[in-house]
Amino acid sequence: MSLVQLFILHLKNRFTCFMKDSFVIGVDYGTDSVRSVILDASNGDEIASSVFLYPRWRDGLYCEPSQSQFRQHPLDYIEGLETTIKDCLHKAGASTANNIKAISIDTTGSSPVAVDKHGTPLALLPEYEQNPNAMFVLWKDHTSTKEAAEFNEHAAKFGINYLQYVGGIYSSEWFWSKLLHILRADETVRKACYSFVEHCDWIPFVLTGGNDVHQLKRGVCAAGHKALWAEEFGGLPPNDFFTSLDPLLDGYASRLFTKTYTSDKAAGYLSAEWAERMGLSTNVVIGVGAFDAHMGAVGGQIEPYHLSKVMGTSTCDMLVAPLDEVKGKLIRGICGQVPGSVIPGMMGMEAGQSAFGDTYAWFRNILAWPLNNILKQSSVIDNVTAELLGKEINDKIISALSKEAEKLVVSEKDELAVDWLNGRRTPDANQLLKAAVTGLNLGTDAPRIFKALAESTCFGAKAIVDRFNSEAVPVKGLIGLGGVARKSPYIMQMMADVMDMPIRIHKSEQTCAVGAGMFAATAAGIYNKVEDAMNAMGQGFDAEYKPNKTNVPLYAKRYEKYKALGEFVVSGL
Repeated sequence: MSLVQLFILHLKNRFTCFMKDSFVIGVDYGTDSVRSVILDASNGDEIASSVFLYPRWRDGLYCEPSQSQFRQHPLDYIEGLETTIKDCLHKAGASTANNIKAISIDTTGSSPVAVDKHGTPLALLPEYEQNPNAMFVLWKDHTSTKEAAEFNEHAAKFGINYLQYVGGIYSSEWFWSKLLHILRADETVRKACYSFVEHCDWIPFVLTGGNDVHQLKRGVCAAGHKALWAEEFGGLPPNDFFTSLDPLLDGYASRLFTKTYTSDKAAGYLSAEWAERMGLSTNVVIGVGAFDAHMGAVGGQIEPYHLSKVMGTSTCDMLVAPLDEVKGKLIRGICGQVPGSVIPGMMGMEAGQSAFGDTYAWFRNILAWPLNNILKQSSVIDNVTAELLGKEINDKIISALSKEAEKLVVSEKDELAVDWLNGRRTPDANQLLKAAVTGLNLGTDAPRIFKALAESTCFGAKAIVDRFNSEAVPVKGLIGLGGVARKSPYIMQMMADVMDMPIRIHKSEQTCAVGAGMFAATAAGIYNKVEDAMNAMGQGFDAEYKPNKTNVPLYAKRYEKYKALGEFVVSGL
């Protein structure tokens, strides 16, 4: 063996030893809960995991669904962070805890909050602790549809199209429309608000002990996809773009950020306070945060031109492509195209549906109304029994509907639905749109309505693929991630049939948290780039659904009817 070969072998051995006792923590903030996992950085094996349900959110506090108001208290996030990480460390044992190298975080988004100069969310101050406008404005909050419409009309007046990298349409689900709505709606919050911060940027700031909002490191993921940041603009649009829309926005651009960071970079180190609270070292690296679907796509081992579909309450669809191959292309009606937002060095493109699992949950809740209301008033059984019985049946409704709907033969003339129960995210964002169900008759039962709703979500997914293809960004494959992908074979088979394309289901049940762990390992320097972490720590795929060629032509005809029904709904606005 030559000296060069010996040297290379020596380096490999040293690297293997370095990774052998290296562990990372991925933290995934979802809509209803936060999950933390400890991963072996050498192979991605899960050492421990823990879930925390947000108690205030669970109790429905600070939300008004009829007004599309969905707010979350920062204490839910902080309590969940500490509880899950400490629980994971307890399960993993002292030897693992002593070898935690890094922590990275993903969150839902756009879910921003009003903060003071110190970067403290106003809801953590005594005078605002019960004020929903001082809390995080969750991704699904659509109270700012008016402001979003104003942004779209206003942007058309400028020589530079500041919406060109977010699909040409600004959404009420995003950063600036939410900020403007909060400033207009609440004078007390307006006077106290110094800046606006995304959830995914705030948690790393907390863990690193930040106390100056100007020092907060903003991730390119949230900045590019939701806040109109672009390198081509030199950062955010200029102040006069915002003040000419509404003077209330004066100065916010300068109090936000110019520089952004990819998530393979470190935001800093774990602060002494949080190290003591969790029993960790201050040498633990804290990575720059990103949105759940973006890190989830990495956890699910995304490939160029393969649409990575994170399917939960909503969907986020991620596609990456080499920068030189998509240079100059602007994709209409998607949620943005941002270099480095998913994989540094590649263009990250985002699309999605505002309601996916939420569509099925909505129908379940309608069917369960008697259980949750009339049954509890019954004189035959006590309240405790009624509640337990209601919960048991409620938990089985969707699976039972799926089994019955699967027995139905697909017909061109079946009941038909449009999936815009929470508006339309992409293609062409419009949160004012409503859902519809047509073709009902006295023979229509619950499984048939469920089938129509499931089809509508798959048709909505196909509309996204069609948009990418029509814009010369070919979708060459589908990757399914998230709860619906793993738990609903019925819907995944339907997805393959509607798309006329196979869909691979990733083995990991926690791709978002795992993706955060991969970024943590990269930020800590265990891997040189996130692709290396993805290859080493990825768990692969354990299912694939292939199109049923009998159903494909029938769904193609029904898809045309879906589009026609959608056009009818739009025309009725």
